[in-house]
Amino acid sequence: MTPSPLWPTDSPPRQGLGLMRLRDPAPGDAPDPDRDPGAVVHAALDAGVTLLDTAGMYGNEELVGRALAGRREEAVLCSKFGVVWGPSGRFDDWSVHADAATVARSCEGSMRRLGVDVIDLYYLHHRSEETPVEETVGAMAELVAAGKIRAIGLSNVTVDDLRRAAAVHPVTALQEEWSLVAGAAEAFLPTLAELGTTLVAHSPLGHGRLSGEDTPADVRAALAAPAARLGVTPGQVALAWVHSRGRRLAPGVVPLPGATSTGHLRANVAAASLELTEEELAALDAVSAGGRVPTG
Repeated sequence: MTPSPLWPTDSPPRQGLGLMRLRDPAPGDAPDPDRDPGAVVHAALDAGVTLLDTAGMYGNEELVGRALAGRREEAVLCSKFGVVWGPSGRFDDWSVHADAATVARSCEGSMRRLGVDVIDLYYLHHRSEETPVEETVGAMAELVAAGKIRAIGLSNVTVDDLRRAAAVHPVTALQEEWSLVAGAAEAFLPTLAELGTTLVAHSPLGHGRLSGEDTPADVRAALAAPAARLGVTPGQVALAWVHSRGRRLAPGVVPLPGATSTGHLRANVAAASLELTEEELAALDAVSAGGRVPTG
């Protein structure tokens, strides 16, 4: 187990902020201080949320860099490379480029857009079917040696990919989806513990499925009682469950909810401190994606 260069292995950040949807106001929109990108980022830092996560494919690295101006040293700044949008503009039109030349070129582009001389945590955004992960991580290790990135991360990979990558260079973080409706990340936990790698759990609200009408009926019912008892939203309870499940199953899990307003950010921060009862946790575990018994 190799110590992380960003945080103690047994004490990662409590919660991060996903910036995928952070955008400047559209032309003609009335000013909304609650949704000002700089205000959202500053509110996160003020609340102790220092892990800020973006990606080249999000198209907002320049905005994130501007929002972070003057407070760069307070943040653990994360970005990702490898996923490239296709010409159609459709959400399903994308490909992965993870060869060594792309690694170097992508990092230079991200640093330029972010306005920084080092990226704290740089992820391969998605596994490649063409480029062996050893080649990709070897090129990322050269970025570490050059002082352009501080640590290496992987996202949307397999357990085998993670092990092969870690044989080339320590992997500080693995980013995978984990929520009441997505439990595949739990299969990584034994390997993460062995390698000393932190799980950064993105989309803990299930891409919005846990804060609206798309919530499965049994999950909605399990969220309703603790939400009423605590006087919070079901989405906050869903996020609190990820925090609790992470503490119970692994030493280092960082939930990464997204937010585009200071109000939503503060609700997410408050959710990290919610205390669910054993009975509430058992009910949520039972209806979670990791706790469901396969029926066919």
